[in-house]
Amino acid sequence: MKRTITIEGLTCSHCTGRVKKNLAAISGVTSVSVDLASGTAIVDADDAVAESLLRETVEDSGYDVVGISV
Repeated sequence: MKRTITIEGLTCSHCTGRVKKNLAAISGVTSVSVDLASGTAIVDADDAVAESLLRETVEDSGYDVVGISV
């Protein structure tokens, strides 16, 4: 299932790289792309991956999650 995470606080390619690396490390995540310009991450993951885990991972990386949509 693809989910779009809207993220606040991304300012550079280092930021996007950190978020991408941390989201990709979640078991069940098959692909991640992070776009600096739009402040979004597109995550393709198994249905079993909880939105709360995605949110927590981004926030633990130092950024705020504005919303998650399917």
